[in-house]
Amino acid sequence: MSAITAEKIGEILVVGFTDTKILDSQRIEQIGDELQKVIAQATDKKLLCSFRGVSFMSSPMVTKLLQLHKACKGAGVTLKFSDISPNMMEVFRITNLNKMFDIQTDEAAAVKSFNKKGWFG
Repeated sequence: MSAITAEKIGEILVVGFTDTKILDSQRIEQIGDELQKVIAQATDKKLLCSFRGVSFMSSPMVTKLLQLHKACKGAGVTLKFSDISPNMMEVFRITNLNKMFDIQTDEAAAVKSFNKKGWFG
């Protein structure tokens, strides 16, 4: 069974997660592999990871997100995150990852933010 979902909304490829808690090391490896493959599907160079429904993820999953960020940069794909729960957001803040990743409050805000041009979009 796939660990992620992917659907196109306009030019944006939106990826979601099928698990509410991402803890199992085998599952994290599977998610990592699927995320790397999905980059090629972002033909318009816009990828959004929606964490709607995910309440917890372990630190190895954070490593997979860092790998995804690096791979997207290398492929020229703009990566954004949305719908991060408050407790997960706290982990992002503590580790300063909230400064590295473009994190939007929800999917609608993220979709809108892709279309902004420059400082005053």
